Amino acid sequence: MLPTPDTSHVSYNRVYEPAEDSFLLLDTLSLPSETTFLQTRFSKDALPPPLVLEVGPGSGVVIGFLTANATPLFGHDHILTFAIDVNRFACSATGLTVKKATAETGAGSSGVFLDAVQGDLTNPCRPGQVDVLVFNPPYVPTDELPAPLTKEGNEKPTFEEESKLLELAYAGGKDGMETTERLLDALPETLSARGVAYVLLCAGNRPEEVKDRIRSWAGGSWKAETVGTSGRQAGWERLSIVRVWRDDDQ
Repeated sequence: MLPTPDTSHVSYNRVYEPAEDSFLLLDTLSLPSETTFLQTRFSKDALPPPLVLEVGPGSGVVIGFLTANATPLFGHDHILTFAIDVNRFACSATGLTVKKATAETGAGSSGVFLDAVQGDLTNPCRPGQVDVLVFNPPYVPTDELPAPLTKEGNEKPTFEEESKLLELAYAGGKDGMETTERLLDALPETLSARGVAYVLLCAGNRPEEVKDRIRSWAGGSWKAETVGTSGRQAGWERLSIVRVWRDDDQ
């Protein structure tokens, strides 16, 4: 069993605490079916080395896991990782989580972490550069989305500001899909030709409809399959991980 990164340094008043959704991502990404997929698609000899992005890392537990366990997951440590989050405190927490995780696993297992930067979804990315994208979105259905953050802010936020930071991590708007829809719309431009995305959805997000829509994208080579699910059977709390990729051989 691969080690889960330590997040004991994270202030959960400002950053989303790892929960069932976070751990489902870790479990899914380490399944034999997924490590085989990743190792086949991103072999050690493939150039350039795969670039792995987590959008909305929060505590950094997922990108820390991917970075620190590069060799067991990808079959080699020739990977580059980075993260983007609207929450500047999440960016700081992520950097420390990855540093601690890679120190624990050591050289020969860990990839190279570039940075965690503040930004909106994939906007900071150059088109066609991301090989693996992981997204644990704000998926809870809410009446509206919270107003976006600015980059400015106090180092010691008020209680109201802290509440808003946490709301951004879970409030998904209509059907819990408003932020996820924006990310999905950006995938064709963001991913490389060999790129793959892992996106978490809850039952209220209507994952079967989401997958059907992805498969209908222009070009006809897009695939979307559920590769991991939680154990809960009822309501929006049932979670799934959908893998999205292009199969140009079809």
